[in-house]
Amino acid sequence: MAKTKMIDGFEYEAYSKETYDENECVARSKRFLEWIDKRRTVREFSGKPIPKEVIDNILKSASTAPSGAHKQPWTFCVVSNPELKQKIRESAEKEEFDSYNGRMSEDWLKDLEPLGTDWHKPFLEIAPYLIIVFKKAYDFDKDGKKKNNYYVNESVGLAAGFLLTAIHDAGLVALTHTPSPMNFLTKLLKRPENERPYLLIPVGYPVEETYVPKLGRKPLKDIAVFYE
Repeated sequence: MAKTKMIDGFEYEAYSKETYDENECVARSKRFLEWIDKRRTVREFSGKPIPKEVIDNILKSASTAPSGAHKQPWTFCVVSNPELKQKIRESAEKEEFDSYNGRMSEDWLKDLEPLGTDWHKPFLEIAPYLIIVFKKAYDFDKDGKKKNNYYVNESVGLAAGFLLTAIHDAGLVALTHTPSPMNFLTKLLKRPENERPYLLIPVGYPVEETYVPKLGRKPLKDIAVFYE
């Protein structure tokens, strides 16, 4: 059991982090880069089932993300019911059709061309699980009084990043889908007024022969500025 002590009236536990020498640190960072660089957004899912325990574990992994004042302002709604997935697809495709046929600018549509996307979203029914991430704008105490959450977008964004990494680590694939607007998800999933849909993430195995756009990532010089 971890050693604990009281500080200013609050309980703290001892924290121990394994550290590495310089060479091992470099090697581990390189291995992680090579591994995470293999993650891709996939739109062609297999219907192969996934053990529920895997979903439980990746959600718990996502919830290890830091959050403002440790409020953990997120709810992960997990949908495997075929009828509900069909309704989600129908509603999402309606919004996407409107987006591709009037809402999106010509520049936006042109930028999407290399990705091969359109308003058809069959993966919303094929993928065995849909994880809908909701952000909690505020919470309620035991008396029903509103309680503030802090840095909600930042916190939920971090949790979503942890979630995608955990999905990749489990040997699964995912797609970050953001049909706009997403209010239909609140209605279909009967979520309370303090929750807002943030991401719709199909999760599953890829089909046996999967192709994704061959895209490059920006080099370090284009994404980082060092002040030495």
